[in-house]
Amino acid sequence: MLLRLMFVLMALVLAHGLPVDRGDTDTSTQLIQLKALVEDLKNTTQDQAHRLSVAEKELKELKDVPKVAFTASLGGNGMVKSLYGNKALIYKDIITNVGEAYNSETGMFTAPVNGVYYVRFTANGPNDGTISAVLYKGYEQLLIVHEQPSGEGSDTASNGATLQLVKGEQLHMKLWHNTQIWDNSNRHSTFTAFLLYAM
Repeated sequence: MLLRLMFVLMALVLAHGLPVDRGDTDTSTQLIQLKALVEDLKNTTQDQAHRLSVAEKELKELKDVPKVAFTASLGGNGMVKSLYGNKALIYKDIITNVGEAYNSETGMFTAPVNGVYYVRFTANGPNDGTISAVLYKGYEQLLIVHEQPSGEGSDTASNGATLQLVKGEQLHMKLWHNTQIWDNSNRHSTFTAFLLYAM
């Protein structure tokens, strides 16, 4: 719109000449005003071009951020126990794995970019034994769910957090020693993570 107005003004000047060219005596003020208007239009057009360039760059950066989200359950049909030492939990029943950052063979989630991620996990099991699940970042224990025996039936425990991860850092789950966890096709025991934003 402003660019069109600038062209119209230039066309008028070319068609009718500047007031000085026509021999008008009181034209210096009008000429200064016209020059200022043309300069303002140039600056406004340059400013709009700069803002458009910045917006295009930000859009490209957003498109370049990978999409990362996964949820998996232990799957199977039965109990997993750990009698001696901690045991790796491998969630083989993948529900979602956008970006392929979760490996269902190793049970490892590997952060594909630096960023803030949301992580959540649940553990289900019968009430006749202690239930647990522990989230690790590398060798560092971060979060745990733990449920003591409480009678008949079953219990489910859950935990979650936002975590700042560096590209390549790995999250994985373990079962604490002398505890249990249970799952079946109804997906009671799950592990989930997704990227909130890259950094």
